[in-house]
Amino acid sequence: MARRSLLFSPGDRPDLMRKAPGAGADVICFDLEDAVAPARKAEARENVRAVLVDPDFDPHAEVCVRLTASDPMIDLDALVGTDAEHGVTDDGGHPEADRHADLRLDAVMLPKVESPERIEEVAARCVDRGLDPAVFALLETAGGILSAESIAAASATDAVVFGAEDLAADVGATRTDEGTEVLYAREHVVLAAGAADVDAIDTVYTDFSDLEGLREEAAFALTLGYDGKLAIHPAQVDPINAAFTPDPEEVEWAEEVLNARDAADREERAVFEVDGEMIDAPLIAQAERTVERAAASDRSGID
Repeated sequence: MARRSLLFSPGDRPDLMRKAPGAGADVICFDLEDAVAPARKAEARENVRAVLVDPDFDPHAEVCVRLTASDPMIDLDALVGTDAEHGVTDDGGHPEADRHADLRLDAVMLPKVESPERIEEVAARCVDRGLDPAVFALLETAGGILSAESIAAASATDAVVFGAEDLAADVGATRTDEGTEVLYAREHVVLAAGAADVDAIDTVYTDFSDLEGLREEAAFALTLGYDGKLAIHPAQVDPINAAFTPDPEEVEWAEEVLNARDAADREERAVFEVDGEMIDAPLIAQAERTVERAAASDRSGID
């Protein structure tokens, strides 16, 4: 599946959560962490669950919930619901699997991850509650960045997410337009994702009114190897999707390369050319990634 764009929507705003799929993001993430004041956490959990169990809520996007760093188990219990809601009897006569049959939850995001054990723990607790979501590890602290390789390689990790703003606060860095203060960490996260063969999702662009700046940031993230980028406003989704969707010319070149590779394989030739360019293994890998990105974008049904 494509994960070009992940749009956050505050968990205490059911009106915005229900509108979120209309923005066209590949992933919509209902936020129980930063977007919700501590005093409203319980209300937000109830709001998120109400949306997730609504039979009319059936978006084409992947549906994710960002759990709280301090109380992820409380969040999970609230999302699954109480025994009484599901008709569980005193003798436990209601199958656990039925408790979440109506819950639309494809993924959970865990903030401030600093060890693979943290990911495995939350994944296990999901299973205990009859859930089997993909797990996104948000790396936004010094400890998380330094442990990125082992976190990405954890069996439960499906994607790693880079959080530049919290990282800068954690280490005392000053955020700049150039972003050099977080560049090492940004590259380290995507390298860890590549080594573990999981998705890498880039940090937010905080000025949602600056769409040209966002386009440049998203294009740079693509050159680093990221698969997608976080969005904090619906207006950011289209520019992000466009940046991570290959142009028709790129797809045409990639298909020509792969067709020529297949012909060379049949003729047992290791090296071949396309339009006067000698093609070797790195360019073949680039062509394969381009075709995969294009196919994933087509399957998402979103341009």
